[in-house]
Amino acid sequence: MTTWMSCWENSKRTNKLKTGGQGDQHHGLTPSENIAIIPAVLDAEVKEIRIAHRIVCLQAVVALVVASIAYALNSAPGIVLAVLGGGFVSLANGAMLAWRFSRTVCCSRHGTHHSLDVHHQLRLLYFYAAERFLVVVALLGLCMVALKLAPLAVLVGFVIGQSVQMAARIFLKNL
Repeated sequence: MTTWMSCWENSKRTNKLKTGGQGDQHHGLTPSENIAIIPAVLDAEVKEIRIAHRIVCLQAVVALVVASIAYALNSAPGIVLAVLGGGFVSLANGAMLAWRFSRTVCCSRHGTHHSLDVHHQLRLLYFYAAERFLVVVALLGLCMVALKLAPLAVLVGFVIGQSVQMAARIFLKNL
């Protein structure tokens, strides 16, 4: 309910800016000729969040399908678990990407990030990328060292999951 109210307030604010505050002079940071762009940007952000969530679901399905194929070819439970482990690591990477992106979009909609300078936003971008990298390395290490899963099968599951993420981003963006 809160989301609908904030969207309604944003559209009300946009309409007020479009009309110039009903005869008042425009005092916002966005020039009045660029006001029409704002709803299109918000729609694009919502579309990107939906695409990110679909990619995570697609990665889960592909990880299960590849594990099923590995079981059909080899019928060794260790190989199947290793492929699933690699697929899970790729899924965790995609889920973190979707989570950080949706948090960034929500904060920008509510005006939290508008007060941040560009350098701070760039530092956050690097932090989020490093965070995802370290989580992937830690999870791959956990699968290979602690759980003693077959390293090649773990890497195959991870590479296939990452390939799905890249290919799905290209194909879903065009749809």
